[in-house]
Amino acid sequence: MFNRLFSSSKRSFDSLSEQEILALAIGSEEDDARIYLAYADMLRDAYPASAKVFEGMAEVEDTHRKSLIEIYRQRFGERITLIRREHVRGFYERKPDWLRRNLSLDKIRDEAAAMEQQAYRFYVEAATRVTDAGTRQLLGDLALAEQGHEEITHMLGDKHTPDDVKAEEDVAARRQLVLTYVQPGLAGLMDGSVSTLAPIFAAAFATQDTWQTFLVGMSASVGAGISMGFTEAAHDDGKISGRGSPIKRGLACGVMTALGGLGHTLPYLIPNFWTATTMAVIIAIFELWAIAFIQNRFMETPFLRAALQVVVGGGLVLGAGILIGNG
Repeated sequence: MFNRLFSSSKRSFDSLSEQEILALAIGSEEDDARIYLAYADMLRDAYPASAKVFEGMAEVEDTHRKSLIEIYRQRFGERITLIRREHVRGFYERKPDWLRRNLSLDKIRDEAAAMEQQAYRFYVEAATRVTDAGTRQLLGDLALAEQGHEEITHMLGDKHTPDDVKAEEDVAARRQLVLTYVQPGLAGLMDGSVSTLAPIFAAAFATQDTWQTFLVGMSASVGAGISMGFTEAAHDDGKISGRGSPIKRGLACGVMTALGGLGHTLPYLIPNFWTATTMAVIIAIFELWAIAFIQNRFMETPFLRAALQVVVGGGLVLGAGILIGNG
């Protein structure tokens, strides 16, 4: 109901006058220029070449804003009508700064391309919904301007980020992804998948009780996740090592540790002991192969070596748990 009330307070585009449409375009150009400058600030330290691209795009937006203001001044005077995107129903929206702060380089590039495409499509569609010839001409000009922005984006990209620079930035972005998320997550997955095998299967074969085994597995998995998460977060602040935010690393490590243990714990919700145990063993084998795949994919470890290390190690822990449980 709240959404309906909020939506009903907005103006329809068809109800806007030509003066309001021009004011809306000015505000939109201002917003997009600020967004591009925010992207430039975010990227300047790690990706200086891409930061220059977004600074150039902001300059282009500012040039169009000045042109629109001049047109507005000639036709409607000095006072620009206050109307923004959020005042118009169906108008394309932009995310606030705090929702864009942690975007990757590729995501930022995609967002910028989407911004230009959204603006272009909106103005083209808007031009078909008005009957006034002058307004339609204005919207068509704005659509062409937005299409020109996309072409300028490509030109600026070619100027500031040639293929070799893009390749370097992509490598740096991938390295940061590995250091901040993949490496801590992989360490957590290995710990959760391997270290919990012994207590879970020991409890399973010692008690022959699926519910008690499930409780042991849950406590071991959640406890290991909390422990590993705090350990990773406290390891270093990432400033010297370049490994990124300790909170992100801690969350990646803690969550993956818990998931690694929960994978072969959840089957013990099945009442039948042997069915649950068979499912748990199958899932444990799948987890170990998944670890080997991640090591090969992101850590460049030869797959056979990774598989041998993980599967043999996990098999030994699994066997130890079964032997202890049967003892």
